[in-house]
Amino acid sequence: MKKMLILLLSLLVANSYGQYKGGTTAAPFLKIGIGSRAIGMGEAFVAMSDDASGLYWNPAGISRSSGPELMFSRTDWIADISVDYAGVIMPLYGLGTVGASITSVGMEDMAVRTEDNPDGTGEFFSSSFLALQTSIARNLTDRFSIGFNIKYIQEQIWHMKASGFAIDMGTLFTTQFNDMKLGMNISNYGTPMSMSGRDALVRYDPDENAEGNNDQIPANLAMSSWDLPLLFRVGAAMDVMEMGVSKLTLAVDALHPNDGYESINIGAEFNVMDKFFLRGGWKSPYFEPDAGLKRQKVEARDDDWTLGAGFNLPLFGTGTGVKFDYAFANYARLNDVQRFSMNIYF
Repeated sequence: MKKMLILLLSLLVANSYGQYKGGTTAAPFLKIGIGSRAIGMGEAFVAMSDDASGLYWNPAGISRSSGPELMFSRTDWIADISVDYAGVIMPLYGLGTVGASITSVGMEDMAVRTEDNPDGTGEFFSSSFLALQTSIARNLTDRFSIGFNIKYIQEQIWHMKASGFAIDMGTLFTTQFNDMKLGMNISNYGTPMSMSGRDALVRYDPDENAEGNNDQIPANLAMSSWDLPLLFRVGAAMDVMEMGVSKLTLAVDALHPNDGYESINIGAEFNVMDKFFLRGGWKSPYFEPDAGLKRQKVEARDDDWTLGAGFNLPLFGTGTGVKFDYAFANYARLNDVQRFSMNIYF
């Protein structure tokens, strides 16, 4: 089984990564991180995944949850864009842990502007993005877990729409070295997406220099297809210090996307009695892949550091409780981004 997984991952990585292709993938909203806990740790979370946010970061992690859980997240993204997320996970005896989630990205309506009407035509258009996902994960041993996502993706702008399907696969392994966790996740391996709709219908003149011919032939513009933002992520996490009822956890993730350069995320979480949490994270500059040992720094990041906090409010004697988390991400040249999350566990 492990040999088959290694072979599959090798083939996916070999066929998916080449030269830099920034801005050439569809559904870029799939790259917006979910959950304030993970964001507060600088998105170094592939090995930390153990709650409903694992539906995004590493589906294998949902099999480590202690019970059913609901998660709601709100992100005030850049340029007045809002990202709303809802997820649910539930352990099922004999099957593993199943889950489902919905991600919705929206923005205010914008005026339609043309060359002849730069101030607007009086019409307005909207744009929206949607991802629906189902998940399943299972503990194959007491230390090794595996999980899968299947998702439907849709983008819409005015009268045009594109849709596609994708799968994610993740693994999580707890080592015997101080229970250090190793995680791996490959996301958004799926079908290319292409826009279609009535905005692509035009009137075409096959010969503009000819007189008397039909210059109003109905035609349909051919839309190009674009791959999804495939991302390969590996990481490790370990408790590095314990002081009575408190502990400090460090995590690091290495990222290899198909539409950008490599980078590294580093995060930390300080846990007090499993009730109060402080978090921080840092994201490295982008590095250009190279066959040698050297990596050339090519671009600084706007979101280079993050901060976060949270608290757990258990309802005594019921096994039920609520977790509230907040995260702040610094975007140097853009508006700073704030995230709020709530997890209800049973």
